[in-house]
Amino acid sequence: MTTHSRASRTTRERAKAERADALVEAAARLFAQHGFDGVSLEELGSAVGVSGPAVYRHFDSKRALLGAILLRASDDLLTGGRRVTAAGYDAQRCLRELVDFHVDFAVRGADVIRVQDRDLTRLSDEDRGTVRRLQREYMELWVDALRAVHPDRGDTDLRVRAHAGFGLINSTPYVVRTRREVAVDAETDALLRQILSEMAYAALASP
Repeated sequence: MTTHSRASRTTRERAKAERADALVEAAARLFAQHGFDGVSLEELGSAVGVSGPAVYRHFDSKRALLGAILLRASDDLLTGGRRVTAAGYDAQRCLRELVDFHVDFAVRGADVIRVQDRDLTRLSDEDRGTVRRLQREYMELWVDALRAVHPDRGDTDLRVRAHAGFGLINSTPYVVRTRREVAVDAETDALLRQILSEMAYAALASP
């Protein structure tokens, strides 16, 4: 294969990957606004400048596209959480960094949270199982971090705290709906992050 041919293939592969990423982002937005059943292939394709059938060049089905949204989000959370817990912070700092990390995800990924809340059951059995496994592993990072802060608390107590913290932080989509639906300037965005981080950390760190 010539250098030109390899370069052309690389360019095509990069363009295909970028189109797939654009489809995932557009689908998250549209599914959040209208629900999985409320969005057609034609609307998904139109959102990224292709025909409806062209979506099949990137995903086998609309359900596979839904899986890509939630699998990517779950993997990103676990990867980011592991990065925080591997940084060598003391117990209080580790918990605060986890809170700040999740707040950033929730503010940026409000669409994904709404999709998860509404359409998780629409995933294929395989994708749903993988999403749940990734989320359990992410939960365990939080339980371990909370155990370091509250060594006298049992596992049930720590899991309740973690779930409550997620519930508070993941309320973001319902506080401001989404950034596309409500004009959120930089000052409001920073205030939202601060309030969520301070409230969640105060609740989780409380004796």
